[in-house]
Amino acid sequence: MNAVVDNAAVEGAGKGADKAADKIAYENNKLHKRLCRLVGQAIGDFNMIEDGDKVMVCLSGGKDSYALLDILLTLRERAPIHFDIVAVNLDQKQPNFPAEVLPRYLTELGVPFHIENQDTYSIVTRLIPEGKTTCSLCSRLRRGILYRVADELGCNKIALGHHRDDILETFFLNMFFGGKLKGMPAKLVSDDGKHMVIRPLAYVKEEDTERYAAVKGFPIIPCDLCGSQENLQRKQIKAMLRDWEKKTPGRVESVFSALSTVVPSHLMDRDLFGFTDLKTDGVANPLGDIAFDEEPCSTPATVPGIIPLQPK
Repeated sequence: MNAVVDNAAVEGAGKGADKAADKIAYENNKLHKRLCRLVGQAIGDFNMIEDGDKVMVCLSGGKDSYALLDILLTLRERAPIHFDIVAVNLDQKQPNFPAEVLPRYLTELGVPFHIENQDTYSIVTRLIPEGKTTCSLCSRLRRGILYRVADELGCNKIALGHHRDDILETFFLNMFFGGKLKGMPAKLVSDDGKHMVIRPLAYVKEEDTERYAAVKGFPIIPCDLCGSQENLQRKQIKAMLRDWEKKTPGRVESVFSALSTVVPSHLMDRDLFGFTDLKTDGVANPLGDIAFDEEPCSTPATVPGIIPLQPK
């Protein structure tokens, strides 16, 4: 009798394990589909990739750039157009950088790639005093090198792995510390006017790239090899957004949506909207001024139990 019970218990445990495994596989597949959908949507919304493009995917060894490359490879197989992909890594000769990781991964993946070796680390450490943030100079050097490499490889698009959270953080950094309503666009022309930079992960949440990297088992290379710390201000913004999402779910999504729903006439940029030449034309505008309407966030007078304010 005990033997029968034990066998039944083992069989039940086996079925439970199979069910759990099926659920995990289902969720992982759902994640992959969501990422493909969001990246495809961003590409379509901003016309990021066209027929005949050669896309240089900048691969740092972090979760986001791995996810970007992986999803673009998937979409390329499904796309009705033809475009080429080449992965590029800039080895800046940082101490302890595992130079063999990316070439091995990309070779096994069968993706054309190029490793650019440039000792920018020595330049930065020579020019920036110890203890000061090196990220700004490092970024400028890296950008110039990658533009040159794109030319040499014949790539007309440069794809970066910045996601939705990066875009939001940059927006608030510029607003809080730079006094500008400026974010990180999904598509832009470089400063020299020669290169088109795209961010296909623009609609993707960071938590999704984190989970996807774990699911796929990407060989992540630590981002602290140079010994510099992440910008303190960006850390503060990141913590603020996470706190918002925790306390008020949906707020972060609403802010992100606002970045693509701009009303220049209701801001104060005189270069963006012709306030000085503004004149009445007698034509009703349903999207016009609401200066004398009730405040957007005020309590409606029709709510039961609420006594409306009496005019003075």
